[in-house]
Amino acid sequence: MQLASTPFKELRLDRMSRSFGTVNALSDISLSIRKGEFIALLGPSGCGKSTALNCIAGLLSTTGGGIYIDDKRIDRSRPEERGFGMVFQNYALFPHMTVRRNIGFGLKMRGRSHAEIDSKVEEALALVHLSGQGDKLPGQLSGGQQQRVAIARAVVIEPPLVLMDEPLSNLDAKLRLEMRAEIRRIHNQMKATTIYVTHDQEEALSLADRIVVLRDGTIRQVGTPHQLYQKPAHLDVAEFVGFRSRLAGTVVARNGDSATLSVGASQLTGRLAASLEVGVEAVLAVRPDDVTLTQTAGISAVVETTEYRGREYVGVARTPDGSELIFHASQTVEPGSSVTLAIDSSKAIVFPA
Repeated sequence: MQLASTPFKELRLDRMSRSFGTVNALSDISLSIRKGEFIALLGPSGCGKSTALNCIAGLLSTTGGGIYIDDKRIDRSRPEERGFGMVFQNYALFPHMTVRRNIGFGLKMRGRSHAEIDSKVEEALALVHLSGQGDKLPGQLSGGQQQRVAIARAVVIEPPLVLMDEPLSNLDAKLRLEMRAEIRRIHNQMKATTIYVTHDQEEALSLADRIVVLRDGTIRQVGTPHQLYQKPAHLDVAEFVGFRSRLAGTVVARNGDSATLSVGASQLTGRLAASLEVGVEAVLAVRPDDVTLTQTAGISAVVETTEYRGREYVGVARTPDGSELIFHASQTVEPGSSVTLAIDSSKAIVFPA
């Protein structure tokens, strides 16, 4: 029998709040998560994403609002009564227990029979590709293998919800890529519902069905990876999906859903994120791969640094007004060189200042 998740229709956060004294870590978080969805909570350190996860898990109590699974309110239930699986950043494995005993611990605490525990632990080991490793101690495994054990322990109880708090941040770059694929595979195979906390936009974009961007304890935008990547609604959301360069200017013209800004001695065009009138201050945001060297008209800047990235070079240049522009180039450019940079207007976005 294959491991599966406990069925339900919807997890609903209804104005969920959490304060620490006078500090509001979460303010009126409302969100509906459907059975089987993979949701990423994305944002910078201190934005409230781990606090939100811990409130859902029951590790932190809420100070306002409610949490519901279908019609049942669960925010007043103890963590063990909610029955969620949890995967932590530091694995949180028992070092003196074998892999098999670590994975079966939750089932043992639920009073399951030895035969059922043995059967489900074997299924979980196979699910995370660790068959044959069950009698080892965690210290005998690599970091990636230990994280697989942590995932197996979370899913072996067949929870309605799997909660993951930056589970890959302690792994090297190669292992992170491998484990990303594994986490999505396990999610799909179990038809699980997963809430995944990360500050890494690539993780969120590659894993999630929907991304929830948080800032200062509030939801800034919810959407599919494609929606957020192509149409961030706010400047801070844009920064988190790769728009690393910002140029401040004044709107001098509008044409449909685009606007032209006067930025120093240059005029730059981008898509409008919100309605802006001619004459108002605005900011044009652009990704590094949409800024290139040009021999024709563009923005004058002085190169500060360049880095070799294998297929190309990535440079940082400073404009006369002090703005930083990150650009891509096919060859290195010496620091101190004066260059002209072109911005792809179809990829740039104009936000209110």
